[in-house]
Amino acid sequence: MVDVGGKPHERRRAVASGRVAMSAETATALRSLPKGDALATAELAGIMAAKRTSELIPLCHLLPLTSIDVALEVADAGVQIVATVETTAQTGVEMEALTAVSVAALTVYDMAKAIDREMTIEDVRLLEKTKG
Repeated sequence: MVDVGGKPHERRRAVASGRVAMSAETATALRSLPKGDALATAELAGIMAAKRTSELIPLCHLLPLTSIDVALEVADAGVQIVATVETTAQTGVEMEALTAVSVAALTVYDMAKAIDREMTIEDVRLLEKTKG
């Protein structure tokens, strides 16, 4: 684990995004699937995942997260996911933002797989990382 003990506490923010591609019919049905509302469930799953990132990724620091936002937007052929995570700490929160997006995408996939076997998870990436 990297020693960040000598670094100052600073406000840090990371934004990540990803997409779940699916048929238009599946995208329309996401709020009323047999398992429930996939968008609300995925939002909660993403938030929970960001909070547990240090348990999932070896050597990742446990951080006191001050803000987590997971937004899911339905388009004709899929769901766009954007996660914004903030902290005041000695290291950044990009892994937390990427984990939030990944788990939110996996949750949508899990909840909709019974009606759409052609879905794909795409373009999970870090969009922004700032400090100060």
